[in-house]
Amino acid sequence: MIVFDLCCAEDHRFEAWFASSESFADQQARGFIACPVCGDADVRKAVMAPRVGAKSNQVPGVASAPAAADASEPAPEVVRKVIAEIAARQAEMLPRSRWVGREFANAARAMHEGRAAEDLIHGQVSPQEAQALRDDGIAAMPLLVPIVPPEAAN
Repeated sequence: MIVFDLCCAEDHRFEAWFASSESFADQQARGFIACPVCGDADVRKAVMAPRVGAKSNQVPGVASAPAAADASEPAPEVVRKVIAEIAARQAEMLPRSRWVGREFANAARAMHEGRAAEDLIHGQVSPQEAQALRDDGIAAMPLLVPIVPPEAAN
């Protein structure tokens, strides 16, 4: 597994895990990756700082320790833990939700207008469709952890 820092055209930054660089490229090309903040599918790799471990002969907390992080930002381990918790909750929710694919906007709108029974659904929309749903007061949110649609899964 490999983790990439990603960002959308609006410069929202987020992290995602992939099996390989090729897996990222394939999912990106097929439109399976979207910004968790705004739903934008125009996602690219962001500049990342390499994570280099300390030498085995260095004592943590001595002169070579990095400068204190900005107090307004959570520690990386806290962020990883929160993302893992979000992924776990999403994994619990998806089996109870019905995949509607590219019909998500239509299905959500039909439920909102009372033309269809309320149901848990998930699917795909363009950033413009997502914005139109928000503008019309229709409750929808992006999945925070990208998924592979059922028809694309092995």
